[in-house]
Amino acid sequence: MNAMTPMDTAQDPRWKAVVARDRAADGTFYYSVKTTGVYCRPSCAARLARPENVRFHATRTAAEKAGFRPCKRCKPDQASLSAQHAEMVAKACRIITGAESVPVLADLAAQVGMSAYHFHRLFKRATGVTPRAYAAAQRETRVRSALAKGGSVTAAIFDAGYNASSRFYEKSNALLGMTPSAYKAGGADMDITFAVGESSLGAVLVAHSTKGICAIFMGDDADALILDLRRRFPRAAISHGGQGFAKSVADVVRMVDKPGLGLDLPLDVRGTAFQKRVWQALQKIPAGTTASYTDIARHIGKPKSVRAVGQACGANPLAVVIPCHRVVRGDGDLAGYRWGVERKRALLKAEASARPSSKPARRK
Repeated sequence: MNAMTPMDTAQDPRWKAVVARDRAADGTFYYSVKTTGVYCRPSCAARLARPENVRFHATRTAAEKAGFRPCKRCKPDQASLSAQHAEMVAKACRIITGAESVPVLADLAAQVGMSAYHFHRLFKRATGVTPRAYAAAQRETRVRSALAKGGSVTAAIFDAGYNASSRFYEKSNALLGMTPSAYKAGGADMDITFAVGESSLGAVLVAHSTKGICAIFMGDDADALILDLRRRFPRAAISHGGQGFAKSVADVVRMVDKPGLGLDLPLDVRGTAFQKRVWQALQKIPAGTTASYTDIARHIGKPKSVRAVGQACGANPLAVVIPCHRVVRGDGDLAGYRWGVERKRALLKAEASARPSSKPARRK
């Protein structure tokens, strides 16, 4: 135990964490209170001790060796509350994954030892989705997996936990991006038309499915962009759009040249549930402003998924329309960009020129 004066304690950064009851500091140190004889986590909700009675300890063992016992309120000798909650959510996810049908919320909450209300709130805060939405995603994953293995469509639907095939077919296009039979065939009966135009930033490939624009790629080499399209849709019927596609290409090129403009064309956005959440968040960033990967992770309720947010940005199939160019590092550095950092810089500069300030503003 370190000998510290009240002034030393008050100026110690750890004391600030104690005053703020900072959960992020839990596990990094512990503090003891001389007058009560207990030691606590930094986030302990007990009445704040006087600085002259407080000492800091690097570990629980050190605090106990100094003669202090664990606080009965914050229980520093047990797993942290956040760790307990994480285990509860993980257990619930395992139950949902292993269940043949969607568990009832009350039953699911009871199995992890919580009330339905608090469990629902905790689960959504931890995963970003409700238990029902998570269960639905698991069922969709099962269907995709079964169809990819070549099983019958009907068997895949019932094995995934759907009580009636009609309920699945009602949403099949939204869930799979195509009919179940088409998905089973690897999208072999999909028709995709494309064309390549020229913008101020180089070649722009625009591809259109029967539902809407499914790809916008930028680059220096038109052939490379076409090859990239074929890699993304390996079993689709891909053909050149010809003159009938010229207006769509012109609209997209106009948006690339002036990225602050909107695009009034139907979109066919395909990706995982997480990717779509990230892409939807990107579309809310106003032109002429930027947000960090951390900002986006927090916005979608997954503050620890910064790396995954970056990967979702890299997988974005719709350049400019889904404005991943507006996402930067926390220090303002442009970082990477699927279509080249210089294009990212040019897009941001073009958007900034339409605003009073000379550079993109950071969203608060």
